[in-house]
Amino acid sequence: MNKAIIIGNLVKDPELRTTQSNLSVCSFTVAVNRRFKNKEGGYDTDYINIVAWRQTAEFVAKYFSKG
Repeated sequence: MNKAIIIGNLVKDPELRTTQSNLSVCSFTVAVNRRFKNKEGGYDTDYINIVAWRQTAEFVAKYFSKG
């Protein structure tokens, strides 16, 4: 199993949904600034879409917010 640690800001509040089989699913987007400057002298931002399931989804929906 691979693990990634992503540090950034949430673009908007997480969306918690429930599947037909009663599983919790939470989707959200994290904005991560790059460490190096681009050709214009500014910093680029990557937007990473994330989907969490079950207890992790419920935790994210409860404690995470935009910003």
